[in-house]
Amino acid sequence: MGSSIKSFVLGFSAGITILVSGCNNSTKYQKLNNMATTESNELFNKGEAAPADYFTGAAFIHPLIARDNNNEFALGSVTFEPGARTIWHTHPKGQVLIVSEGQGFYQEKGKPAQHLKKGDVINIPENVEHWHGADARHKLVHIAITNYKEDQNVVWLKPVSEEEYAAVNK
Repeated sequence: MGSSIKSFVLGFSAGITILVSGCNNSTKYQKLNNMATTESNELFNKGEAAPADYFTGAAFIHPLIARDNNNEFALGSVTFEPGARTIWHTHPKGQVLIVSEGQGFYQEKGKPAQHLKKGDVINIPENVEHWHGADARHKLVHIAITNYKEDQNVVWLKPVSEEEYAAVNK
């Protein structure tokens, strides 16, 4: 199963990169040479530190495809070190998460948290308040496909409290 999700994500990313590069030479995109080349099992490089205003703990974002004339979405790889997570937020046009490594949680407001593991796919409906991130003992890496509604793709809310996070890590 592990290699099949990696193959899917690699094929998906390669296909989109080829499509984008064939459409317009001035289109900005990440080439496949930005894939991780270390001995690790990570599909993509970790990227840059995620903004502390929207993430708790050590999280990193590696943008893969930016919204442009061809795509009404952004695609990126997000790495959460153990204990790291997003704050509560919504997406005006939804989001899809594809877990490529590790373990963590996804929780919608007022519902029990869902345990995430490699190979899981979460389809988040528009305007659903939620958070996601690593569990307390494992890192989590996911591919995020985030759609835009007009010029907005996320509405950031408030941090996940330590009590809320501890409750899902029992």
